[in-house]
Amino acid sequence: MAVKIRLARRGSNRAPFYRIVVADSRSPRDGRFIDRIGTYNPRTNPSDIQVDVDKAKEWLGKGAQPTPQVKKLLHISGAL
Repeated sequence: MAVKIRLARRGSNRAPFYRIVVADSRSPRDGRFIDRIGTYNPRTNPSDIQVDVDKAKEWLGKGAQPTPQVKKLLHISGAL
């Protein structure tokens, strides 16, 4: 099972809000996930990024691969 750390979209049309989730790579973008490790709101200025650093480091240690966008967010939050 390949595990990814990626964004799952929430919010209404033209008002995106994202959850940072750990999910199986075969599951759909907004579908089933294993664990939720944070949130990302791009509509605020500056963008609001909240990450549970301990959970993120734990999943990275287990071999979960972040997507490029999540990798940037984890770097900003200090988890990488």
